[in-house]
Amino acid sequence: MEKPKNDAGAAVGADGAAGAYFRARLQFEIDVMDVADAAPGSFVLVDTRRQSSWDHGHIPGAVHLPTAGIPARAAALIPAGTAVVVYSWGPGCNGSTFAALAFAELGYPVREMIGGIEYWARNGLLVETATGVVVRDFDGLVTAHQPGG
Repeated sequence: MEKPKNDAGAAVGADGAAGAYFRARLQFEIDVMDVADAAPGSFVLVDTRRQSSWDHGHIPGAVHLPTAGIPARAAALIPAGTAVVVYSWGPGCNGSTFAALAFAELGYPVREMIGGIEYWARNGLLVETATGVVVRDFDGLVTAHQPGG
């Protein structure tokens, strides 16, 4: 019996194109909570947004390196071969995808934090602003994580 095919004619199923696609994605994406729970020093977290967005709020400990500056500045800020996780605003922004590509082209092992800082904040995780570190109200629709609970 022939396997069902998608619109592109590729076999659909765990051993077909769809399975390969999703396995590959999982090698290059990382969830917000996995970033929050990661062992310290296991990667460098890079905020790829512009200065005004960084000033508005960023993840404590992140390195600020806007996407356009990655080719020229990455080597001075992050040792070659260091694992990198990039983020931008959120699901409606592909800035971190462009940043991940720039790091990959420089030879860094890189992953993209899906959800960006939007979902970081919506999960009730710490955000650093000019006035200090704050915790935004978590959004129960996007997380089972309840700060302080």
